[in-house]
Amino acid sequence: MLTAAGLGSTLWHGLADPRIALAFGVLIAVGELARWGALPGEREPAPVAAAGALAYALLGENAGQPVGHGVLQTVTVVLTAGLAGAVPHVARGRGPALDHMVRRVLTVGFAAFCFQPLYDSAGLRERFGAGPGYAMLLLLLLALTALCDAVLAALVLRARTRHPFGPLLRDELRALLHIGSAVCATGAVIALGVAVAGLWALPVFCVPLLLTQLSFRRYAAVRTTYRQTIASLARATEIAGYTPQGHARRVAELSLAVGRELGLSGPELTVLEYAALMHDIGQLSLVDPVPDGATALLPVAEQRRIALLGGAVVRQTGVPAAVAVVVERQADPYREQPMSARIVRAVNAYDDLAGECATASGPLSALERLRLGTAHDYQPEVVESLARVLSRGRSGPWSDGVTHG
Repeated sequence: MLTAAGLGSTLWHGLADPRIALAFGVLIAVGELARWGALPGEREPAPVAAAGALAYALLGENAGQPVGHGVLQTVTVVLTAGLAGAVPHVARGRGPALDHMVRRVLTVGFAAFCFQPLYDSAGLRERFGAGPGYAMLLLLLLALTALCDAVLAALVLRARTRHPFGPLLRDELRALLHIGSAVCATGAVIALGVAVAGLWALPVFCVPLLLTQLSFRRYAAVRTTYRQTIASLARATEIAGYTPQGHARRVAELSLAVGRELGLSGPELTVLEYAALMHDIGQLSLVDPVPDGATALLPVAEQRRIALLGGAVVRQTGVPAAVAVVVERQADPYREQPMSARIVRAVNAYDDLAGECATASGPLSALERLRLGTAHDYQPEVVESLARVLSRGRSGPWSDGVTHG
């Protein structure tokens, strides 16, 4: 509806300040083209386009002369330029997701709606002028806009995954401290620079953000390689025949889903994922493999010995010490374990038990056996969260037929 109103208004009344609209449109389109090399899951793959869109929404003057493009034209220019810049990516089958474009339009529309009517008020313009008060106003509006974008992103993820809204919002707010803060700061600087120096400020003030984007992608690439290394190390038990194929991956994926269900976020989920991937690595120290790698069926003393051996191996890999603690303590009574260890223990036992009973009733039988062990071995809240995740079909091949008990 917002897009239709913007397009209709712009077509009916024509472009106000077309030179400015064209300059910002080119900047946004170039920013969208610069998403080449974006990594999967990157929160803002086109930061230059986002900063240019925010700057256009918060633009009040051009070289000292008032501008009057308004809210609806802002939405139109941002949408048109974004689509134009996305054409080459769409042609290669790697275009921006619809959710991303919707968020961009709504966020920019929110910023323009907050700023443009206020700035068009003569009293407000005279009160703030071009001094520190004006800069503070822009920063306040950018903070509100960033909060709006984080809420929208969390709502989209909530609708898609049905994970709790609170942890998703915390993750989005935490992400604002990284590339999000650079985008907001660049948008404010561009708006202030154009107000004083004119459109020449556009290329000048975008260079720092481009460098930040390159640095962030290098860092993200290193993190991705690091995770792939851990996943490859975790597969050593499968290659050696100690555990079934795909066991570590299944436990990691299901543990992450349960962790999100229980409200974990950010670094907690990273520790949980790494620990789930490497939870069986202690079996490499055994002379005789455990049948089918099912450590959940072993005596408690043997489970603890394997867990301690695994923790010793994990400490040599350079991962955070918290990961080794989770691996070491996965065989302890759940009341003495950190939350991540409770999750890994329950999910690992579920996968072992479901694999042992590879029938249609296997997942249900595995859950029932976990519930019977909630007095000492498994935390009841973790088991019930696992059941909810499985009932939504997020458990992969072992979820068939599972219903929430």
